[in-house]
Amino acid sequence: MPIADPAAFILENTRLQAVPHAPEISLWLADEITPIWRLTEEELGELGLPPPFWAFAWAGGQAVARWLLDNPSEVAGRTVLDFATGSGLVGIAAMKAGAASVLGTDIDPFCGAAVALNAEANGVAMAFTDRNLLDAPPPPVDVICAGDVCYEKPMTDRVLDWLGQARANGTRVLVGDPGRTYFPKSGLNFLAEYRVPTTRELEDQEIKRSAVWAMA
Repeated sequence: MPIADPAAFILENTRLQAVPHAPEISLWLADEITPIWRLTEEELGELGLPPPFWAFAWAGGQAVARWLLDNPSEVAGRTVLDFATGSGLVGIAAMKAGAASVLGTDIDPFCGAAVALNAEANGVAMAFTDRNLLDAPPPPVDVICAGDVCYEKPMTDRVLDWLGQARANGTRVLVGDPGRTYFPKSGLNFLAEYRVPTTRELEDQEIKRSAVWAMA
């Protein structure tokens, strides 16, 4: 059976905690002491819940969030799209850095509840859509942020092509990645690298080197 009240489920199964590499922001996240942490994929399926990527602060997203908080001129007064937003971390960072507006997008509709709760917890307003924006030309926004989008080759290729279209249209495109296999080796300008605390439950290291790049 689908979960009737996603927001209530999130509140019952996660806890509000500071993001390790962006402690100015607190999110409703899963960890070792929250109920959702040990659920298997089969148990999640029985709940009607897709893999809860929204319940974790991924390394690439943490890197982009840190960059925006430290470099608010990137987004101050600008319209921002947080692609594959998950928890809404990057979008929240953009709002805290002075963005005029932020739209978070993710094909998991459960992210809508997560984004709303997390935005409220941080005193910002952030819109959300679960439409697959890859099915249409990139929207005319000033900045697109994308963290942790290079997991699988077919999807990576599709996302990077779409982001490339946005860049050709004049949009500033910021990408955060901790060195995933399919991350591109060209067409990007290096901005910063961070040592992001994570967990071996999610990554292969407790400290993950994660970089922020701008599409050339």
